[in-house]
Amino acid sequence: MAGKEELVGRAEERSPPVVAEMESSVVDASNPSWFTPLRLLVIFCVINMINYVDRGAMASNGVNGHRTTCTTDGTCTSGSGIQGQFNLNNFEDGVLSSAFMVGLLLACPIFASLAKRVNPFRLIGVGLSVWTLAVVGCGLSFNFWSIAVCRMVVGVGEASFISLAAPFIDDNAPVDKKTSWLGVFYMCIPTGYAIGYLYGGSVGQHLGWRYAFWGEAILMVPFVILGFVLKPLQLKGCAPPEIINATIPVDTAASSVKDDVKMKDGVSPKDIQEERAGSSSNSVLKEVLRFLKDMKALLVDKVFVVNVLGYVAYNFVIGAYSYWGPKAGYSIYQMKSADIIFGGITVVSGIIGTLAGGYILDRMNNTISNAFKLLSMTTFIGAAFCFGAFCFKSLYGFVVLFAIGELLVFAIQGPVNFICLHCVKPSLRPLSMAISTVSIHIFGDVPSAPLVGVLQDHINNWRKTALILSAVFFPAAIIWFIGIFLHSVDRFNEDNEKQITTNRSSVEPSLELEKVQQTNNEQVTTNRSSAESSLEPEKVQQTTNRSSAESSFEPEKVQQTTNRSSAEFSLEPEKVQQTNETSTKT
Repeated sequence: MAGKEELVGRAEERSPPVVAEMESSVVDASNPSWFTPLRLLVIFCVINMINYVDRGAMASNGVNGHRTTCTTDGTCTSGSGIQGQFNLNNFEDGVLSSAFMVGLLLACPIFASLAKRVNPFRLIGVGLSVWTLAVVGCGLSFNFWSIAVCRMVVGVGEASFISLAAPFIDDNAPVDKKTSWLGVFYMCIPTGYAIGYLYGGSVGQHLGWRYAFWGEAILMVPFVILGFVLKPLQLKGCAPPEIINATIPVDTAASSVKDDVKMKDGVSPKDIQEERAGSSSNSVLKEVLRFLKDMKALLVDKVFVVNVLGYVAYNFVIGAYSYWGPKAGYSIYQMKSADIIFGGITVVSGIIGTLAGGYILDRMNNTISNAFKLLSMTTFIGAAFCFGAFCFKSLYGFVVLFAIGELLVFAIQGPVNFICLHCVKPSLRPLSMAISTVSIHIFGDVPSAPLVGVLQDHINNWRKTALILSAVFFPAAIIWFIGIFLHSVDRFNEDNEKQITTNRSSVEPSLELEKVQQTNNEQVTTNRSSAESSLEPEKVQQTTNRSSAESSFEPEKVQQTTNRSSAEFSLEPEKVQQTNETSTKT
């Protein structure tokens, strides 16, 4: 029985995705996914853009608005948008802009861990569904806390997409265009923000800020449907797609065989149920321990840590720019159309800069060391231009320098995420993206918006506030410069614990089940042999009786043979006599 328990235990330890991946190879050949690599990139770019349209709209003057202000002579100007309707101060307004990050930070690691067990595409579909419902709730909010809660749930919905989209693109992009494809994907961040400024400003002024949220929900509905209906692509290192008419998973088969063996040994069904409950608890504990092990692997990776630290400082500035930029521009340069100007600068600089950064790294030979070189150089030069822009008193000088600075700083999007994806093994990529996202938000743009609001409330000078904020780009460039000198290895092709890499490993689970089945057959054969062996004494007795009966006839046969021999012997002299007489006559 010890041998059976060991075989069953080893079968249970095998991950279901391993067997499922063997079966999926057959199913994929006859039922290919509609998601070709190029279609995947286009759809993910549109989804990413809608996500950031929501963020841009939230920061626009049309949706965010301004609170009621009164002059010293008693003249008051009525507020507009969310801030005006709910009468929010700058700190509350800043908190509201970052509220969705709370849900994002909590949900990102969860979705990344689930991707090893659950179909990643279906997880994206679930997340987009939550996002859509939460955005509708934002449009129905009635006070500060109601919209704050809805914004938190928006972050939960966005978490699955942020954690899983980039690994999908990295898997399916051509080898020599990986960074370029990532650049195209992350180009949608500034583009979405810029469109969000324009969209929020236009819809907010003409229809009201609530309709801006409802319009975003309508745009996302088709992609929610795609996430559940179409057969997805496979993500390297994670759970494979659902298998149509799939066979019983390893865990189920092993558990069934184990229960059958125990029932034959006299174990009651109640004991089996209790053992299953204990097994479920052990599974949860194993998942937690696996997550902690993966976290440790990330935190001891110097390349990953340095890359994320630089990204945190960078995102601190970008987050505050995106939220307070239109208001700062309106205050410093009296921009009549701050949303349009900032939106235009962001979209043009963002598109050109992000695409250029990915293209240049591919031409440089996309290695981690080269990525750090590009990050430090573009960020440092871009910081100088952004800082100098806010020193100009002329609006035109500001626009030119700020556009060049944003073009340079947006060039980092492809390289920085390339490092996150390639400094870890494939199975850790979703968690790497999740922890990177959590870090840059919890230490970057989540505190930056309210802190800048507090700073502005204290000094009451948007120019000084913008200069202090722009200076934070320089530490980011210095941190990434340190990454150039770290020992780095591209681990994209490194084997992981659940990926099938050889024919031997791919058939081991099925062989284990076959061994378990053979063991059960041997048990049945042994029982049958035991039953048959109880019949042997009867057979032996019957054989003995038959032999005894046959042996009783032997003396008679011997006697008859003896008499016959004697008779034949008595005739011999007569034959001899006759022969002699014949010879005499002759």
